[in-house]
Amino acid sequence: MDNKLMLMIPGPTPVPEAALLAMAKHPMGHRSKEFDGIFAECTENLKWLHQTSSDVLSLTVSGTGAMEAGIINFLSAGDRVLIGTNGKFGERWAEVAEAYGLNAEIIKAEWGQPLDPEHFREKLEADKDKQIKAVILTHSETSTGVLNDLETINRHVKAHGEALIMVDAVTSLGAVNIPMDAWGIDVIASGSQKAYMIPPGLGFVAVSPKAWEAYKTAKLPRYYLDLGKYRKEAAKNTTPFTPPVNMFFGLQVTLQMMKAEGLENVFARHKRLMTTTRAAVKALGLPLFAADDAASPAITSVMPPESVDAQKVRTLMRKRFDIALADGQDHLKGKIFRIGHLGFVGDRDILAAISSLEAVLRELGHEGYTPGAGVAAAAKFLAES
Repeated sequence: MDNKLMLMIPGPTPVPEAALLAMAKHPMGHRSKEFDGIFAECTENLKWLHQTSSDVLSLTVSGTGAMEAGIINFLSAGDRVLIGTNGKFGERWAEVAEAYGLNAEIIKAEWGQPLDPEHFREKLEADKDKQIKAVILTHSETSTGVLNDLETINRHVKAHGEALIMVDAVTSLGAVNIPMDAWGIDVIASGSQKAYMIPPGLGFVAVSPKAWEAYKTAKLPRYYLDLGKYRKEAAKNTTPFTPPVNMFFGLQVTLQMMKAEGLENVFARHKRLMTTTRAAVKALGLPLFAADDAASPAITSVMPPESVDAQKVRTLMRKRFDIALADGQDHLKGKIFRIGHLGFVGDRDILAAISSLEAVLRELGHEGYTPGAGVAAAAKFLAES
């Protein structure tokens, strides 16, 4: 049956019908008063979502573009930075740093393991001359389903006193609590196709006053991604370059939806879906790639049994049930599959995905579980939560 595709991947995520209908409206001029009003509302609600009174800037980029902008606007070539890498996206920021001539020191953990905050503390405390200019890390490492301990790492950065902290929150912003002002986070980057519940195309960068001070002396090249331009125009409820007008129509709707649900309820829903999914997968006799105490609320990475090919699981899920699961990345390609539960996802979606996964595993010959165990585990947790 056509048009029944169910996205259970970490992005793009499902889009609410109200947002789809809003984006289907005829465009308006991006320099009109009507659009200025929509932009102003979106900016105000973005600040609410980030729990900040500082600037939250909207760029026509992907999450990668938002993160690159967050890096290049506040640093200069040769600056010493610490970069946490425990997956594909942490490694990406190391590549960006290399491209711009930063002096990057890598703090590494194996894929599937969280970054150790102590390694950051040791490096920062040893920096008596305050040469470290920034600490850069991915909060929710999408490639593995690991949530890094941002709160503790950030405390060590704050104790250093000089370094900025720059956070890839592409799959954590809107899924887990990141109180920007309360924690004193300097730069947060995110993307529209994740918890924002609209298609790819918009990136967001939140910037602290401390980061803006660093901007004044930063010397890396920038033009389209010059956040100073965006800040100047945002003060007038507009943008320095042509924005995707209809994307803002959708963003206006989904931010209103999130406000109506309430921040604590949004975070609780993502935690409930994560815990439900993990309980169900365990009941099916499948190992999880990330430990419970470091699990991302956005995505669950699953290792199939030796008798079952991960790619066949994904193929049959799509062919039989029109449910899209994500593949592993890089050296994990074909070795794990990833179940997304981010954004416009609810209890029914998890139950549908788990029951379909059970049927697929049965068809592929997996017998290491009691039939119905996954759905039973999910239903039990949902009934008790």
